[in-house]
Amino acid sequence: QVQLVESGGGLVQPGGSLRLSCVASGSVYRFYVGWYRQAPGKQRELVAAIITGGSANYVDSVKGRFTITRDNAKNTVYLQMNSLKPEDTAVYYCYARVWDSDVWGPGTQVTVSS
Repeated sequence: QVQLVESGGGLVQPGGSLRLSCVASGSVYRFYVGWYRQAPGKQRELVAAIITGGSANYVDSVKGRFTITRDNAKNTVYLQMNSLKPEDTAVYYCYARVWDSDVWGPGTQVTVSS
């Protein structure tokens, strides 16, 4: 069973940047992988994903600011977040659809505040 572990969260001022990393215990290069987030009192939402074929999708609110990439050699998925806003504050989760299983990481907190 593949396991995912996120890192890179923290406290950042508005307009700042963070890069989240998600390390998988096994290869996920052939699977759908994505980053989701959940703010207090809100439902978990998809932020960005790499679908089969390698193309990336983004929620409208982060287009032009966030970039998802994957390093297959390192079994790692990244989320580069620029021009951060207070409304980006949430717990960010890495996700992979591995065959018929939904695999989630434990999450990493991102707080955007002055």
